[in-house]
Amino acid sequence: MAISKYLESRKNIAGSVCGIAGLGLTFAGVAGPYWPVVVAGLYGAGALIAPPERPALPDFPDPSAQLEELRADFDKLCGYLAEVDLPPAAGGRLTELTNLLSALLAPGWAIQLLAHDPEGLHTLGRAVRQDLPEAVDSFVRARWWTRLTPGQEPPERHLERQLGLLREEAETLAAALRDTEARRQETHTRYLEDRGGGQGISA
Repeated sequence: MAISKYLESRKNIAGSVCGIAGLGLTFAGVAGPYWPVVVAGLYGAGALIAPPERPALPDFPDPSAQLEELRADFDKLCGYLAEVDLPPAAGGRLTELTNLLSALLAPGWAIQLLAHDPEGLHTLGRAVRQDLPEAVDSFVRARWWTRLTPGQEPPERHLERQLGLLREEAETLAAALRDTEARRQETHTRYLEDRGGGQGISA
């Protein structure tokens, strides 16, 4: 395997080309009786000056594939959330949050922008895969313990705060995507204005 890999390497190819050039010099009568040394030397020189082998980049999934996986994980999360019994106030905040996340993950312009926004994609993935399920699961566990030891702060208050914070984070992401589209529109407007101005001057 190692021999086969070397035979296909840049060093061997460059060395072989230089070695063939040495053979050409030999047939032309330039190398004389020292032709083996000349050929070997040229081969070695070619192998030395050849660029090093570049290791292949890791095969990471592209953003579109990551978004598809995230959308599938969000569907799983929604199935889990549908089985959790929440107080009305927390349930309302959860609905607002999931509606916003669903809109961000829906096929369309938002997805196209997220495909070029690694930070936004990370924020959305963290909310879906970590923050939101942890918030709801923590509430479910804390509610069970509160029933055994009444008098503590209701766990739904923490849940409501957490859902509110997650919604603010999602709204910030949505606003950033909206600003990206606004800047794109403004850039196109300036381009058209500059193009029109340039035509006017040339006329």
